[in-house]
Amino acid sequence: MRVYVPLTLPGLAQAHKAGELGPGPLTAYAVTPALREWYVSDDIEELEYAALSRAAAASLRLVAGDPGAPRRRVVVAVDVPDKDAAADPDRGLDAGAIGEVRIAGAVALAKAAAVHADADDAEADVTAAAAALGAADQGDDDAQFVVDGAEDHELLWFGIQEIPSLLG
Repeated sequence: MRVYVPLTLPGLAQAHKAGELGPGPLTAYAVTPALREWYVSDDIEELEYAALSRAAAASLRLVAGDPGAPRRRVVVAVDVPDKDAAADPDRGLDAGAIGEVRIAGAVALAKAAAVHADADDAEADVTAAAAALGAADQGDDDAQFVVDGAEDHELLWFGIQEIPSLLG
């Protein structure tokens, strides 16, 4: 199963140094039955993109929670055995948990398929979105518009071998 693990750039640096994503449990996003129902598509590429987008939104929250992190969203795509990615049945109806899975243990970074990250030109919009998250969560439509501005930026694809250059 392909899962998408949200990180920050410092989190990616730590994973690169350790050679693994972890320690567990890790929160990730995947094509789950709830995501299939929510997205209403049979196209696996569209569903994978929806899971990646959910992980990008979670990465934005991680960025917002770490004032020292560069304002760029980061998601690592990794393949794990199906049995290692479990959805929480108690959160099945929670709209914020659609596509969310837990991975009990660390995952070797060598198993990652790719890293997805914002380009440098997204930093201003990601910075504004991170600052607006709290108000957006409280129902402020203007703040939600600012948060949505970060989502207008497509995450770029990087091979695992490109992590050192991505980290600068």
